[in-house]
Amino acid sequence: MDVRGLRYFVQVVESGSLTKASRQFFVAQPALSQQIARLEDEVGKPLLVRSARGVVPTPNGAALYRHAKLMLRQLDEAVLIARQESSNVRGRVTLGLGPSTTCMLGLPLLLHMKENYPGIMLNVVGALPQHLEERARRDELDITILFSKTAASDLVFEPLLEEEVFVMVPAESQLVAPEKRSLTLAEASTLPMVLSSPGHSLRRRFTSELERANLDVDIVAEIDSMQLLMRYVAEGGGATVQPMAATLVHQAPQGWRCLPISDVPLTRVNYLYSLPAQKLSASASIVHNELCHVVRRLIKDGTWQGARILPPSQA
Repeated sequence: MDVRGLRYFVQVVESGSLTKASRQFFVAQPALSQQIARLEDEVGKPLLVRSARGVVPTPNGAALYRHAKLMLRQLDEAVLIARQESSNVRGRVTLGLGPSTTCMLGLPLLLHMKENYPGIMLNVVGALPQHLEERARRDELDITILFSKTAASDLVFEPLLEEEVFVMVPAESQLVAPEKRSLTLAEASTLPMVLSSPGHSLRRRFTSELERANLDVDIVAEIDSMQLLMRYVAEGGGATVQPMAATLVHQAPQGWRCLPISDVPLTRVNYLYSLPAQKLSASASIVHNELCHVVRRLIKDGTWQGARILPPSQA
């Protein structure tokens, strides 16, 4: 399949017009139409629907467009990499991180990449896990950290780390006696809780443990903004259940009391998702490896408390 024909096809789809696309490439419209026709003959299916208002892709054309975009991007990056030293690799990598993960990993990773791979432009997308899952399914993320093995079936994943989950209250809160160093699940269930909405994986994990123990909980607020949730808890809105990384969202970590649940192993596995190896660009592959390196460093030096590297055998 001719690369030039694919480039013409992608531009036609994005322009919505053969005329506009021909201007972009400085070629005559008949020549462009001939390239598209040749491509349709090779595929064996119509790729575009033409009308007085322009052109739109057929379902087959839309499928080809998505894959052609990825192929052309990889080809351009491959040529770029071949022309330079490996230490000067350039490219744009889109990384998806959940709110608490962004607070713990985002800045250290950005600084690490700036120092070691200044030619790689890291586009960090901070969003709720369910939104990251949607974007991952649409091939809008090169790499992302999610909390389920079934989050994005078209991507490959590996276990990255396991986080312990704590009951959190402000350091000066009277909700928990000062001498307490941990809580049972029954004790945690008596606290006024500020949690994310029921669709959030951590909320589901906590409430399933309560249901298994036949316990009820008083949920006083449901907030899907991590920053607002932690600010509200800091202002006395109640207690919450979060991994240690959430302490970086608002106030200093020492402004919080983080109490483990003593009778239930409440943890959250972080899975590192990425495009398959054959689709992963050189720059994205570097980010993938360096992210793992930074995570190990943060855990080893005690910055990422309550987390441990998870071997593949324990996934």
